[in-house]
Amino acid sequence: MAAGERGGRLRRGALLALPVVAVAIAAGAPAAWAHVTVHPATLPVGSSDVEITFRVPNERDNANTVTVQVFFPTNLPLLTVDVLPVAGWRTTVDTRKLATAVHTDDGPVDQVVSDVTWTATAGGVGAGQYEDFPVEVGSVPDHAGALVFKALQTYSSGEIVRWIEVPAAGQPEPDSPAPVLTLTPVPVPDASNAHTTSAAGGGSGTEAIAIAALVLSAMSAAGVGLILWRGRRPA
Repeated sequence: MAAGERGGRLRRGALLALPVVAVAIAAGAPAAWAHVTVHPATLPVGSSDVEITFRVPNERDNANTVTVQVFFPTNLPLLTVDVLPVAGWRTTVDTRKLATAVHTDDGPVDQVVSDVTWTATAGGVGAGQYEDFPVEVGSVPDHAGALVFKALQTYSSGEIVRWIEVPAAGQPEPDSPAPVLTLTPVPVPDASNAHTTSAAGGGSGTEAIAIAALVLSAMSAAGVGLILWRGRRPA
């Protein structure tokens, strides 16, 4: 066999093998991209009556996700958390007492949710699937910060994946990052634009007043003329 023909066959064989290698790599590392996440990822500070959803994908081909436990942040506590029911799952809510009560429009709050556990009552989350676990929050803190929700994912095989690593700014994403919800400041209106708008509005008001004054003056002059004309008519 000629060297050129043999080299061409080798190259064709390598190209044919590339998809097989890619599939093997993907099958061997399905957890490289699938993490437990929180949605939305950002919220304005002080938001009220919002729904937060924890999305849990199944990363194993030989086991189902049967338990999900989410721990709520302690530095920025969430007030009045209500858990929405999920079909096929049983919910357990644990609370903790605050060292200092938080005063709200509905009165002081001294107990908050510490963690929520969802336990499968059916098959759980199967391979290649995910499940959403929503909660409704009465209000979020009124100052900017990061809400870290550490989570534990338990499989039917007994394996527990701990999503507890906190991402750091400027650093690569950790292997098992915790879900993070970022609270962003509310935009402050631009004072210069407000002044310009106010000035423009003031000018319009002044012009309207001037026009009204001219109309009233014209009506007054017409009335005086009518009176004089009637006074000059013979009896």
